[in-house]
Parts: sequence; structure tokens; C-alpha cells
Amino acid sequence: MSAKEQRQVASDAGLSKQRVVVEAVRLADREGVDGLSMRRLAGALGAGAMSLYHYVASKDELLDAMVDLMFEEIELPPEETDWQSAMRRRAVSARQVLASHPWAIGLLESRTSPGPANLRHHEAVTACLRRAGFTVLMATHANWLLDSYVYGFALQEASLPFDTADEFANMGEDVYLPQLPPDEFPYLNESAAALVAAGYDPAEEFTFGLDLVLAALEPLRASA
Repeated sequence: MSAKEQRQVASDAGLSKQRVVVEAVRLADREGVDGLSMRRLAGALGAGAMSLYHYVASKDELLDAMVDLMFEEIELPPEETDWQSAMRRRAVSARQVLASHPWAIGLLESRTSPGPANLRHHEAVTACLRRAGFTVLMATHANWLLDSYVYGFALQEASLPFDTADEFANMGEDVYLPQLPPDEFPYLNESAAALVAAGYDPAEEFTFGLDLVLAALEPLRASA
């Protein structure tokens, strides 16, 4: 064995599936999932590209494992509280995870070979709704509606040109208001000025909408 091959073996010896998947998530966080390849992942790990196939057989299997890692990070709905509080905590946790890993927004429900964390998550959500009194069909409706809201909000939030209330206020004063002359856009101008003055935080929209969704689902549970 050449010296180069010996160094490669020594480098590959520290690999594990967990390390491969965690590094893939880090790479996707930095550059997006489209920039992820087995070759680039191997380079980030300091390993030979072919050695990765001992841990994941293909990029699809790697994506499955990455998505499973995302579901591990999302808090399961707790059993010791009412269904609305439980689903609220789970939704808030999911939004936080997706904010940290925006590449995952379009992948969480796309995998056809779900991993154990993925299955545990969906089992826990369904169990929470069924124990609360939702029928199978209504629990399915509720699950779809909640996920659509969480994923949709996360997708919209990821595209915003600001991250904090202060950044929103600065953009409102310096960017938005100058584009909204009151004689042409009276209501938009009024809204922008009032929101900036009030210290409006767009992040609060998530819980506002989430509480409306949960309240709208309650009569469906009661009617069941």
C-alpha cells in the first residue's frame, strides 16, 4: 500500500454513518441541498469519495438520513398536556428547526423510505390527535392543515429580506416607505408607518396564525 493510500485509510477510519450524515447537514446548511454531492461531502470529511458508500448506498439514502435527523430535532407533542398545547409546541419546534435548516422545507414529506425518527414523529402526532377525540379522517385533515401552515410559513420566512424586528423597522423607514407615496398608496403607506412606529415584529405572525388554525380545528374534534 502506498503512503497516500495509507493516509486515506487512516482518514476514513474515523467515519461513521452518523458523522457522514451530520456533515452532510452542515454542508446543506451552508450551501443548500443542491450543492450537496458525495464528492463534496467526502472532501469536507477528508475522506475518499468511495468510502462514503460503506455508510450510505446513494444520495437518496443520504437524503433520507438527513431528513430523519431533522425529525429527531423536532419536539414530539408531549402527552401530559391538552392537544392544542401539545401541537402548538410541536409546531413551534418544527418552525425553529426549519429556520436552522431551510433546505429541509421541501424534503420533510417527500421521502418514500422514512427513517425511524420520521416514523416516530408522525406516529406521535397522529396519536395526539386521535387521543384528543379526532376521527381518523379529521386527524388526517388536522395534520395536513398544520403541516401546510408550518411548512408554508417557514418557506415564506426563509425568503424575507430581514431577520429581526429592528431590521424590519430599518427597512420600513429606509426602503419601503420611500416607495409608497401616500397619495398613490395611502393604505400601504399608513400600514408601513404604523408598523414601524409600533415596533412590529413579523416573527409574531407565526403564533398568531397557528392559534387561529388550532382554534378552528377544535370544533371538528368536538363534533367527532
